Amino acid sequence: MGQLKKDIQFVIRNLKALTKKTEVMARKLDRLEKAAEKKAKPKVKPKGKAKVKTVKRAVPKKAVGKKAKKVTATDKVLAIINKSKKGVNTATLMQKTGFNEIKVRNIVFRLKNQKKITSKPKGIYVKM
Repeated sequence: MGQLKKDIQFVIRNLKALTKKTEVMARKLDRLEKAAEKKAKPKVKPKGKAKVKTVKRAVPKKAVGKKAKKVTATDKVLAIINKSKKGVNTATLMQKTGFNEIKVRNIVFRLKNQKKITSKPKGIYVKM
């Protein structure tokens, strides 16, 4: 019985300590919430008629020169296929572009649907 009583007293002391820490944290949280509310309060509009000034902004002029066209992954693969005379397989495309197999296969699928390339037997792709 003596050991049980000591264990219960130990648990009670720890619970009291945790309760105090929780109360301190709750107070800090309340302070932070009040500070956030002060910052978030909208400014009160002055009473009476206020004149609203309109500001005309200058419209920026468009660039005269041509924009550089971004080279896409599909463009890279298509260029490699167009340069080859006998055709290219996916392993060669992966090596030359640095793309992974899934990306190359998706690009080839897209190009075939657009009818820009065709496939010969054994996975060789050539331009149309």
